[in-house]
Amino acid sequence: MLTKVDLNSFESKLLDRRVQIDKNLRGTALELDEMRDLELNDEGDFAAASAETIVDSAILIQQRKELNEIELALDKIKRGSFGICEMCEEPIGRARLEVKNFARFCITCREISEKESK
Repeated sequence: MLTKVDLNSFESKLLDRRVQIDKNLRGTALELDEMRDLELNDEGDFAAASAETIVDSAILIQQRKELNEIELALDKIKRGSFGICEMCEEPIGRARLEVKNFARFCITCREISEKESK
C-alpha cells in the first residue's frame, strides 16, 4: 500500500514530467511552424524536411499520449485510486510505478492487455 509520502512523491514526479512535456510540445510545434515557413530549394531539402516532420509528428503523438496518461494518474491520486490496477484491482508493484509513474496495470494485466490489443 502506498503511503501519503509515496503519493506526494509520485505526484511531484508526474507534475515535473507534465511540465517537461508541455515545453517539448510547445517547442516542437514552433519548429514545425518555422519549417513550414522555410523556402525549400530542391527535392532533397523537401525530403529531409518531410522526414524530420514525420519523426517530429510521431514524437508529438507519443508525448500527447503520455500527457493524457499523466493527467489520468494525477486524477487517480486525487480520487485515491492511484497505484491500483485497472483490470484486476490489485495494487501495482512499487517498482513498476517507479519505472512508469502513470502505469494503469500491474505487470500481469499489462501483458494480457498487450496480447489482446495485437
